[in-house]
Amino acid sequence: MLATKKKQTIIKKHQNHEKDTASPEVRVAMLSAQIDELASHLKKHKKDNHSRRGLIKMVSDRRGHMKQLEKTSKDRHTALVKKLKLA
Repeated sequence: MLATKKKQTIIKKHQNHEKDTASPEVRVAMLSAQIDELASHLKKHKKDNHSRRGLIKMVSDRRGHMKQLEKTSKDRHTALVKKLKLA
């Protein structure tokens, strides 16, 4: 679970306009941060299968958002991939 301050910094970094909290860029950035945090948790707790299932669901959600963004705007997709270093 991400802290509120961390969420706010991620949103400010990736938002398209001042009140943007739900664009694909913001969603993918939030999911990426959660994935990183959960992956580090799973390195310590190898047998935590419930969290592993959540991680797999988050990766799937992020992949879906990325596919949709790629369909709608190839430029925004490539910029986001570079910004988040997802390649």
